[in-house]
Amino acid sequence: MSANRRLPLLLLVLFTSMVVPAAFAQTPKGWPELVREFDAYVATDKVVGGSILYLRDGKVVAQHNVGHADLAAKRLVDDETIFHWGSITKMLTAIAILQLRDEGRLTLDDKVVRYIPELRRVHDPYGKLEEITIRMLLNHTAGFQAPTWPYDKGLPWEPFEPTEWAQLVAMMPYEQLLFPPGEKYGYSNPAYVYLGRIIEQLSGDPWDAYVYKNIFLPLGLHRSYFRKTPISLRRYRSRHYALEKDEAGAFVHEDKGSDFDPGITTPNGGWNAPLGDVARFVAFLTGKPGNDSVLSRASVEEMRQPGPLMKEDQWMGLSTFVIKEGQTTLLGHTGGQGYYSGYLYFNPATSAAVIYAFNSEIGPSEPYMALRKRVYQFLLK
Repeated sequence: MSANRRLPLLLLVLFTSMVVPAAFAQTPKGWPELVREFDAYVATDKVVGGSILYLRDGKVVAQHNVGHADLAAKRLVDDETIFHWGSITKMLTAIAILQLRDEGRLTLDDKVVRYIPELRRVHDPYGKLEEITIRMLLNHTAGFQAPTWPYDKGLPWEPFEPTEWAQLVAMMPYEQLLFPPGEKYGYSNPAYVYLGRIIEQLSGDPWDAYVYKNIFLPLGLHRSYFRKTPISLRRYRSRHYALEKDEAGAFVHEDKGSDFDPGITTPNGGWNAPLGDVARFVAFLTGKPGNDSVLSRASVEEMRQPGPLMKEDQWMGLSTFVIKEGQTTLLGHTGGQGYYSGYLYFNPATSAAVIYAFNSEIGPSEPYMALRKRVYQFLLK
């Protein structure tokens, strides 16, 4: 690690920004406790910067920011800071598939090999690869592996993500189905790359362009993008950091830069946006009947229907986590890629949502789990 890539671990400078419309003159009940839990996690796990937002009935009620978007420049996280949202991108891909389905271009029970015959190269110990459907890709029950690359040791020479379709095809003979299609849940990033390939074939657009034209534009997500940051948005982009130890054993943050290119895997994890754009997206998901500019409410509801059992307290719909908390159902998705992480949870019964993001390495620590529990409790009210 070069010296100019290392930054000393600085004491985080807390910066709070609250956006409270006139209709919500009082602090929302439970919000101060949630903010304290958020800050406690950031401090304990040495997170460089993060932001959390509360949405109700399609309107931003409050937003809280903490720490730095750029340590070297001493630039603080604010309401405009752009984070990377990782696998939350899969919800965009699912919407695109449902749009094409609603136009009669495909059905969710279409066999995937109809569109991607190269998948026949994958080793199939069950003799059922031909039975894999688009629906199975959407709810992660097709049997494909979790990562796109089989490289997972974190070695310096390992590539980040495949940049070309040909690279994925070349790996297919060296992969196998992990379980019979449709029989259980197994989270898969390649499944959403395959869905992106289908979208491109049927629409005639690159996946990025299709999403921009058919989701971002009608929803007014003007600061959302994929791959490298546009010139006009560079000053808002957060850098991302890995937590390392120096020669003396002290924790330091390694600056990993601001941009990376997920390449051909963008349909499973490429969305960059400020929290405000993600809030507009969630406002669409929680909207009342009649807001059908992107997808009919019936199709939005379809995304939320649980598929095969994921684990005891959580199910997967069509790209949407369906979380059972007592008698209440919460919905959402999470994402982590390149040391960024993002979280999106909402209560469909109350149209309340919590969205939050971090720009540095995280782990399943006790403060991390406590924050998630606090978010769930907040949304149950």
